[in-house]
Amino acid sequence: MAADDPRRTTASRATDRPGDASPFALGLLLRRAHWRAAAAMGEALRPLGVELRHFAVLIELVNHGPTVQRDLAAATGSDKAGIMRVVDDLERKGLAVRKAVPGDRRVRAVEITPQGLELFDAAHVAAGPLTERLVAELEPGDTEQLTALLTRLAHPGDNEA
Repeated sequence: MAADDPRRTTASRATDRPGDASPFALGLLLRRAHWRAAAAMGEALRPLGVELRHFAVLIELVNHGPTVQRDLAAATGSDKAGIMRVVDDLERKGLAVRKAVPGDRRVRAVEITPQGLELFDAAHVAAGPLTERLVAELEPGDTEQLTALLTRLAHPGDNEA
């Protein structure tokens, strides 16, 4: 009997299709948008010899200055081993250095180098055309509105946005 078939129901199935009313729809759409944005950012970073995981750490270093690895891991959603590999890569490329933290011999802070800052700036230049392509389907003013809404969603209670 069709009514007893669990595959046939009037309840909304979670999809990321336009118009989906599922309670999961927003998260699924954000995930798909993230994939597209991450691919564009990866394309911008690839010629510079870094990946998005490296750039995420550089963003934190630019925003907060020298930062201990534990805090970098938390800020980038990485684990201890993962952040160590990323910082090792950045050091090997001359984009960041580890420095002793005064008063604690066991802890090292990661600091961006002048070469890291140059790459950071170059990445922003490279990302410009790719970002324009990413939002090409949006109407004038939509990009600003989308940015404002995502900022409120990503930083709840933060009035700086």
